[in-house]
Amino acid sequence: MKIKITGIGSYIPEKKISNTDFSEHVFLNEDGSPFAYPNEVVINKFKGITGIEKRRYAEDSYTASDLAFFASQKAIENAGIDPETLDYIIFAHNFGDVKFGTTQSDIIPSLATRVKHQLQIKNPKCVAYDILFGCPGWIEGVLQANAFIKSGMAKKCLVIGGETLSRVVDAHDRDSMIYSDGAGASVIEASDDETGMLSYESATYAAEEANFLYFGKSYNPDLDPDTKYIKMYGRKIYEFALSQVPAAMKSCLDQSGLEIDDVKKILIHQANEKMDEAIIQRFYKLYGQTPPKDVMPMSIHELGNSSVATVPTLFDLLIQGKIENQEIKKGDVLLFASVGAGMNINAFVYRY
Repeated sequence: MKIKITGIGSYIPEKKISNTDFSEHVFLNEDGSPFAYPNEVVINKFKGITGIEKRRYAEDSYTASDLAFFASQKAIENAGIDPETLDYIIFAHNFGDVKFGTTQSDIIPSLATRVKHQLQIKNPKCVAYDILFGCPGWIEGVLQANAFIKSGMAKKCLVIGGETLSRVVDAHDRDSMIYSDGAGASVIEASDDETGMLSYESATYAAEEANFLYFGKSYNPDLDPDTKYIKMYGRKIYEFALSQVPAAMKSCLDQSGLEIDDVKKILIHQANEKMDEAIIQRFYKLYGQTPPKDVMPMSIHELGNSSVATVPTLFDLLIQGKIENQEIKKGDVLLFASVGAGMNINAFVYRY
């Protein structure tokens, strides 16, 4: 028995923020000093490295659990199931519900419970809980659903990744341009045919790597130092990802018994275009090959980095044929992979 994604849905906020919207921002160095060059240079360098031209921010009246509810409705409808038959709702996020204009996280009740409430599920045996696993959270939720179903503890699970990162960024940190908002959801069920998950890999590196992503004060020394924002050591994350993610992807693929030539698409966390391209190059190099054209669909150019939402949203867009020059067919082998705060890495091989 394998597990299969029988329904997929995403919610992409309407509010579009382009790179030019950051032209008047006051970007500062970590020590609070101003940059020695204008914002136009900052933005052009940013685009050249990350590939991001636009990103989406949630509507002011919505929180992460609202975005997740919208995505979940679509996934449930896509799967054609009665939501009362769900055994688990697993919600991966990082900062809970953060209302517009605030930075305080709200996670009581859990966001999964809030989605269950909004879906009007009455069944008390539908267990709802959150997981904090950084950007790889949705993939980890799928792996947990796999364990529940294979153990007999569940038949149907709803796995969600949702976040509003735009509300926890330091406006004076140029890294704030990376982040965006969104949600993706998936219904997971058992599969008795050839489709579904074939293998998986998951790991946490917490020796030197634990604090590569962290909560820290604003770069603006005039702001309250007790108010914290998402921060990262970008160079360290880049080096870590390039040294560890390709090997994890190879281990996962090798466990599946398939060959590198069998892989049709790689759906990797949309964090940084240059980093993702380098990961794919190194992954194929482990097999003595170069990546085939269009093996890595990308959504980051228009949607930015919505953390846990990037991979399920990418999958949804790919299935709908909404990514230019990209398509998948029944029987295609996909490799899902992610890296993020923890530092966590995970992956799974999937036959569509």
